[in-house]
Amino acid sequence: MYDTTTRQRAVDLHASGLTFSQVSRATGISRFAIREWATGTVFATRPTADCPVLHNDLEPQRPRPDYAYLLGLYLGDGCISEGRRNVHALRIACGDAWPGLIDECARAVAAVMPHNKVQRVRAAGCTSVVSTSKHWPCLFPQHGPGPKHLRRIALEPWQQEIVDAHPWEFLRGLIHSDGCRITNWTTRTVGGVRKRYEYPRYFFTNTSTDIIRLFTDTLDAVGVRWKASIPRPTGQVNVSVARKESVALMDAHIGPTY
Repeated sequence: MYDTTTRQRAVDLHASGLTFSQVSRATGISRFAIREWATGTVFATRPTADCPVLHNDLEPQRPRPDYAYLLGLYLGDGCISEGRRNVHALRIACGDAWPGLIDECARAVAAVMPHNKVQRVRAAGCTSVVSTSKHWPCLFPQHGPGPKHLRRIALEPWQQEIVDAHPWEFLRGLIHSDGCRITNWTTRTVGGVRKRYEYPRYFFTNTSTDIIRLFTDTLDAVGVRWKASIPRPTGQVNVSVARKESVALMDAHIGPTY
């Protein structure tokens, strides 16, 4: 997960007199990992053989469309937490109102990491799809301390290549996590008669300007027209897709959460 230079810097900081906790706060690396390095663990010059990301690319046997979808889910409603012995847990929170989303999320996790168990952890109103591995931070290098909107979120070149090749899967993951498809309505007077008209619309809401940019850049790439709202006091931005031809395009590739 960390290259030799990063590990050596952490060890050097500890050797300078900083505690493991102080080095952890300064670098964003867990104190458990720093302790292992400082007490004699040999630095790996490359990822282990079972790492799914080798030579700055996803292993060929990992399905790229599923990864693009899972990346969208992670950026929206996912997090990675570290446990003992440098094992990380990927958690994707899914609303119980959409059981199909829970199934689809679990399927994507299993496809990307086929040798790892996928669990469903239930809570009030939601189910978290959870899987543990040492290599989730390798698959999602956007992982870091603190909320996503308080740190920079940028795709690695190999991730961007996957998104460029499978933009609809990426957009589908973002919509399924932090978006929705709704039906708006309005009234018009036609020939003296007041009539009600309904029309579908997509929304995507996020606080991270970087994630909003990734979403809108991908919409641009597939020819979907969009409009962003002024940020709310909380920092949230709504991106809406309302034009008929763009909604039809979204319906053909994404559709409502189910």
